[in-house]
Amino acid sequence: MDRTILRGGCVIDPATATSTVADVVLRKGRVASVSSTPVPDAGATVVDVAGLIVGPGFIDMHSHVHSIAGQRLQAFDGVTTNLDLEAGLMPIERAYADAAAAGRVLNYGFSASWAQARGAVLAGVEPTATFAGTAALFGDVEWQRSSSAAELGEWLGLLERELAAGALGIGVLMGYAPRSDPAEYLAVARLAASAGASTFTHVRELVEIDPTTPVDGSLELVVAAAETGAAMHHCHVNSTSKRHLDRVLANLDDARAAGSRVSVETYPYGMGSTGVGAFFLAPERLAPAGLTPSSIIMLGSGERIADERRLREIRATDPAAICFVEFLDERSDADRELLRRALAYPDSIVASDAMPVEWADRRTDSREWPLPAGAATHPRTAGTFARSIRLMVREHGLWDWIEAFRRCSYLPARVLDDMAPAMRTKGFLAAGADADLVVLDPATLTDNATMADPVRVSSGVRHLLVGGTFVIRDGQLDVGAYPGRPVRGEPR
Repeated sequence: MDRTILRGGCVIDPATATSTVADVVLRKGRVASVSSTPVPDAGATVVDVAGLIVGPGFIDMHSHVHSIAGQRLQAFDGVTTNLDLEAGLMPIERAYADAAAAGRVLNYGFSASWAQARGAVLAGVEPTATFAGTAALFGDVEWQRSSSAAELGEWLGLLERELAAGALGIGVLMGYAPRSDPAEYLAVARLAASAGASTFTHVRELVEIDPTTPVDGSLELVVAAAETGAAMHHCHVNSTSKRHLDRVLANLDDARAAGSRVSVETYPYGMGSTGVGAFFLAPERLAPAGLTPSSIIMLGSGERIADERRLREIRATDPAAICFVEFLDERSDADRELLRRALAYPDSIVASDAMPVEWADRRTDSREWPLPAGAATHPRTAGTFARSIRLMVREHGLWDWIEAFRRCSYLPARVLDDMAPAMRTKGFLAAGADADLVVLDPATLTDNATMADPVRVSSGVRHLLVGGTFVIRDGQLDVGAYPGRPVRGEPR
């Protein structure tokens, strides 16, 4: 009999806000039952999880990890499904085919890429179905301009075809083309609304940071949601809002009170990561955001940019090179409090913005484990979920365990319910749910990744199952486990 029993753990179901000591029975990739009385174990694989917490695996809505190496780091952070919804990939069929051919440790999925659609039409850049292809656009000003009516129709048509092919909504990197006509963003929102899809937006600059912006980035999203009725997701509110977080959250409060379908995510770091050629990292744009060239550190080499001359040089020669950006000072009590407020905001979803793992020769994947020496990435790739829970449950007492799983599992799944049938059986723990589960030691769960050691895995994930298959068992990775399955949207 193909049964696995997780025996005697503290079972968390965020859908019903319950916490019960129970046996969880898994069969054929699903949760067969959750029983508060011991179930017969004849012929079953029994795993004693007494004293541990059992809950639905974390769903990362914002991960640019498209590799086995990166997914293994995220597995140790409790993630069972990783989705690239902010940037997306194009063409979507190729993105899913490439992932399936390589094998995936975690479940995976992608939105339609607004940036690559615009790049194809406005700059003649062929989409590559890779995050590197998107990052390579950052230094190309042609795709950042406003569109003619014909061009707008053409790239909207590309996005519409991607939705029809199963994309999980539309990923909009508006912050990377922030001088484009706001009417185009409304057109994207109208397309999403008509297709019953969501948008996932890296908003353009706030008016406090750039008074010359065509429209305030936070207000633009709120207005588009109100005018079109589209479901609109605000990506990493901590990094785009910086020290103006309270005003942005107040805007979101107003939108929700008015009935708009607006969701929001955050991560618990004061340091971001992106391609160094990004619009907002131009030397002349740093000071209004409270940044200097030395706020930027290059991935891999660890070079902290010395001055404006060096920044211009790197942006010109290698705009896709990944860098870190220190947008808040985590040594400051006031800045740490901003990060806490972003996490504590009602219904704020935890999402990592995980970055590719990279070696000095620009490789971005490896099947070796432990990872070969020299691997570099942002620490959030390996530590976002454990760090969020450590801070909010153990240190600050602002969440209980039910709330932690609601923020990390339940809410992200519900954002995608209308688009992706596969998500409707994820994010909760009851009979019929997918057997995407994490078993945590509540006393030892913590992040370990740092700038000096960014691929040091989190502690405390004792077991992790994807579709009922153990990826991590007794704290050890199964290097032969590739149970990840695609999460696709319904044709629109």
